[in-house]
Amino acid sequence: MHKKEIRGWLKHLDFIVLDLVMLQVCFVLSYWIWLGFENPYSTYLYRYQAVLLMLCQLLVILFDNSYKNILRRNRMEELIATFRFEVSFMLLDILILFMVHQIYLISRKFTGIMVVIYLFVSYFTRLLNKKRIFHSARVKEGNRSLMVITSAALAGEVVQNLIEHSFRDYKITGVYLMDRECNGEKIRDIPTMGRESDIITQIRTNWVDEVLVYQPDNMPYPMNMIDAIMDMGITVHYCLEALNAHSDGMQEVSKVGTYRVLTNSLKIVSTKQILCKRIMDICGGIVGCILTGIIFIFIAPAIYIQSPGPIFFKQKRIGQNGKQFYMYKFRSMYMDAEERKKALMKQNKMSDGMMFKIDDDPRIIGSEKKDKNGNPAGIGNFIRRTSLDEFPQFFNVLKGDMSLVGTRPPTLDEWEKYDLHHRVRMSIKPGITGLWQISGRSDITDFEEVVRLDREYIQNWSIWLDLKILVKTVGVVLRHEGAE
Repeated sequence: MHKKEIRGWLKHLDFIVLDLVMLQVCFVLSYWIWLGFENPYSTYLYRYQAVLLMLCQLLVILFDNSYKNILRRNRMEELIATFRFEVSFMLLDILILFMVHQIYLISRKFTGIMVVIYLFVSYFTRLLNKKRIFHSARVKEGNRSLMVITSAALAGEVVQNLIEHSFRDYKITGVYLMDRECNGEKIRDIPTMGRESDIITQIRTNWVDEVLVYQPDNMPYPMNMIDAIMDMGITVHYCLEALNAHSDGMQEVSKVGTYRVLTNSLKIVSTKQILCKRIMDICGGIVGCILTGIIFIFIAPAIYIQSPGPIFFKQKRIGQNGKQFYMYKFRSMYMDAEERKKALMKQNKMSDGMMFKIDDDPRIIGSEKKDKNGNPAGIGNFIRRTSLDEFPQFFNVLKGDMSLVGTRPPTLDEWEKYDLHHRVRMSIKPGITGLWQISGRSDITDFEEVVRLDREYIQNWSIWLDLKILVKTVGVVLRHEGAE
């Protein structure tokens, strides 16, 4: 019988409880510093705030991976993670108080004192708890006996890996080498056995709770050995060497139909993360559509006067994993722009031809009009420079074709030119903005750099990263950086 490890946020329940308790301790200390030695919970207002803060903490814990890799973080990484966690639940607390019209009832100085005290108390508490865990892992010999079965070439690496990541409290009682005989040598003081040894008898007659089979690529599957171990009721962990070759992706065991499969992906996200992103998209889409309607009132007449025709421009684009959809924009180009594009291809700034960008594009409405510096000053140039032309894409976000943050969707002809590694850009929903847009937008002329930034975004995606990109996008748009 095998006891399954605790996964998810419950895996770090000790850190969660400590953070919850420390917040209440800091809440009381801050109250004493600001208002004197009284019971803060006796006052309805502060009792309400204490409960609300705890609820906000729990919401952030549930919907954000605040404790992911907490045991592997160094001190600076832990300080940043603690600060980010505190900012997240405090912003949520302020937002709720604002919505219920009680923000003015809480003392800002009291809140400031509590925020500073909690940051340092929580940080040092986490460090002390990690120190306790590491010390416990070193002192304890291990309460589960593990036998390792692998090749001679991989044995040292496997044992070293298990010792360095010994949070499961294993005691490695032996290493069996599948491909050669041995003469009593040891690996890190752990005895080894060669292929001449009767490994099944060794396991049957000794203390062995679990067996790890690390299967080399160049050796056949040890079916009889594994079947015999399973017949003894011993838990077997089976791992192929090839599974650990792709270090830039993520893996998990899942099911397709009734088949148990190992799923490999550049990024694996949970249902709650997808739900959070979709809720954010819906909220942003609603606000964006309202703003689009207001903008329409002012720029629609100007567009129509200089270039009679539809105010909105729709174009077939490539969405997630190659799915086609119509993307909407305010029309900033003349009606014959697509026909004129072929004649302008020689001026394309993207040397590899994977995207189309030129200086002083004559297809833009009113571009023949120049300002005192000789720069195009038409209505089309204005709405592109200010990114107003992008606002109708909030309708695409609301529909679900796009997201607020993602990778820019290519046109059909651009998609047909993609090499294999370019396709990674569209493994997620396209977005109105993204890492590329805040890193230079039109100033980036190397498509490989665009792909690199998009891949970096996908691999490191989180709700927190989306929020940071959205905030930076506002600054980039207001400063007109990289826009054309």
